[in-house]
Amino acid sequence: MTIAVGDKLPDVKLIKVGEGGPEPVQAAEYFAGKRVALFAVPGAFTPTCSAKHLPGFVEKAAELKAKGIDEIACTSVNDAFVMSAWAKSSEAADVTMLADGNGEFAKAADLVMDGSGFGMGLRSQRYSMVVNDGVVEQLNVEAPGTFEVSSADYLLGKL
Repeated sequence: MTIAVGDKLPDVKLIKVGEGGPEPVQAAEYFAGKRVALFAVPGAFTPTCSAKHLPGFVEKAAELKAKGIDEIACTSVNDAFVMSAWAKSSEAADVTMLADGNGEFAKAADLVMDGSGFGMGLRSQRYSMVVNDGVVEQLNVEAPGTFEVSSADYLLGKL
């Protein structure tokens, strides 16, 4: 069953991209005690993700924080090294990259898409959510092939 507003996030291991290299973190530990704007993309360096999704959150970081967001995080079914390179090339210092290399978080939240037709295998659906102390406060899942409800602008409008 797909995760919903009011649900606790699944407590699986993610890899946080840090200055000192990849750092394993449990989702429950990472999201505890803070309000996080989390967005997911099907893949780092993919067209919509790189041209619109990530740049929108980079551009709107200060506005999100002014509306009570403590941290902005991005997750994708990519390894931590790809996520790190993507953050650097996108100048995304205000966004914490959470690699879900094995897709465990996407699967546990039941937010998986099949990108096999594009040679991508199983990936995360595109979405945004607000997570407050590990609990989903807001969830905006995109229909396949769209980019409307998971943007930083849309999320800001709902805060």
